Amino acid sequence: METLRNYLETMFINLPNTPKVQRAKNELWQMMEDKYTELREEGKTENEAVGTVIAEFGNLSELAQELGLDDCPEDTPVNFLSMDEVKKFLSAKGRHAFMIALGVFFLIASICPIFVADALNSMIEDDAFEVYGIALFFVFAAVGIGCIVYSSISVSRWSYIKHGQWHTDYATTGYIHQRRESFKTSYALLLTFGIILCVVSVVPLILSETISRDFDAWFIEEIAAAVMVLIVAIGVFMIVYGPIKLHSFKTLLSLNEYDTVGSNYTTSQKEAVHYENRVVAAVMSVYWPTIVCLYLIWSFLTFDWHITWIIWPLAAVVSVFINNVAGGRKEKR
Repeated sequence: METLRNYLETMFINLPNTPKVQRAKNELWQMMEDKYTELREEGKTENEAVGTVIAEFGNLSELAQELGLDDCPEDTPVNFLSMDEVKKFLSAKGRHAFMIALGVFFLIASICPIFVADALNSMIEDDAFEVYGIALFFVFAAVGIGCIVYSSISVSRWSYIKHGQWHTDYATTGYIHQRRESFKTSYALLLTFGIILCVVSVVPLILSETISRDFDAWFIEEIAAAVMVLIVAIGVFMIVYGPIKLHSFKTLLSLNEYDTVGSNYTTSQKEAVHYENRVVAAVMSVYWPTIVCLYLIWSFLTFDWHITWIIWPLAAVVSVFINNVAGGRKEKR
């Protein structure tokens, strides 16, 4: 029966999501179910019964008048992503997310060798450390840029999914939903710990003021600065990795148009915020990533970490204001 259900959903996937079409789909499902039960009672095997039902009810254009779908469009070729293609796509996007996050990590961490070199130079007074520090800075930066470029080129082979008229059937979409739901916990943990690490990254600098009383002050401060940057790099890695991977599920789940029957199982049934104004929608789509970037930039330029945290409650207030006043409304998706 599951095979028949999948086939039925595929038949109606591109039709308008209207009460008339829904009634026709339910009516056709009842007809297919009754025929399947009748064939099974006659002694037909499951495969034989399914094949017969599909052969009899599988052409929607022939059944349009009987189902009350006189304006039903003619059957047109529909490109469906297979389960195997979806698995490969998600795997490729997972690697892409990791490589992008790793590239950002190396770009941020590239400052660490300079701090360490300055610390060692203050202890041993050898200018060679500065040369090594600068050299490692460029090596780290090159590795970071290489990760981003390589990943972007590798994942470009999947661009046809966005630019072509591709869809996912009922069974494949269910698999995507399952994968996305299982990743949500990991996504929440990555985002949470990433933000926590960025906030507490200033702790080594604070502690260095106490430790430097007993040791070389410049050495301790430089090492503390390197540790701080490394912690931020790890935190940003987590912040970047999660959303990029999560977006791969959204890409697949958005293939079936919102106003078609396919939207019943390609979008989640939870409430989502919808903005009538396209400008507001575009701004809110990058709102929180922008806040994270502003927080880090402000904090690193001023080192006023005891003050910059205020950006989070202010950002939350602004977000609520936009949702309630500037066009944000919740609807079932």
